[in-house]
Amino acid sequence: MKIARVKLSDRAAAGVYPDASGPEIERIVADAFLEPIEWVRVLLPDDRSQLVATLRRLVDEEHCSIVLTAGGTGPSARDFTPEATRAVLEKELPGFGEVMRLTSYAKVKTAILSRATAGVRGHSLIINLPGNPKAVGECLPLLLPAIAEALDHIAGFRPKLRA
Repeated sequence: MKIARVKLSDRAAAGVYPDASGPEIERIVADAFLEPIEWVRVLLPDDRSQLVATLRRLVDEEHCSIVLTAGGTGPSARDFTPEATRAVLEKELPGFGEVMRLTSYAKVKTAILSRATAGVRGHSLIINLPGNPKAVGECLPLLLPAIAEALDHIAGFRPKLRA
């Protein structure tokens, strides 16, 4: 199974600090699925056109079954991940973002500021995750059964989850 993880951060892309959410995404997904995973790792500055082009390339050319973005879902001027994602989606699946907001809100009341979404392009599932590694660790495990089900519907295969 080919999975891409895309971190959006001006500072991480400039080397000011390392990407911590990407490794957390890999850890959670690798622990959850039985299938071998081929990872595509992307680190981008907060640039909408670059993200749109990257999402298209990862789905249309690299044929990633899942693309997980991290960061850029808040309300600040440089946060545009949901808009870039919607620009490439064929079908939006807002339930993913709703579950993450609800889960995070129980711990952090500002979680309602997240605009994360998800959806389908071709045979691929694209999901916007929080940029914070701790939030990734709280949200991503809850999405795994729905990710497996979605792949069954859109790609014709259902990855096996560990018990």
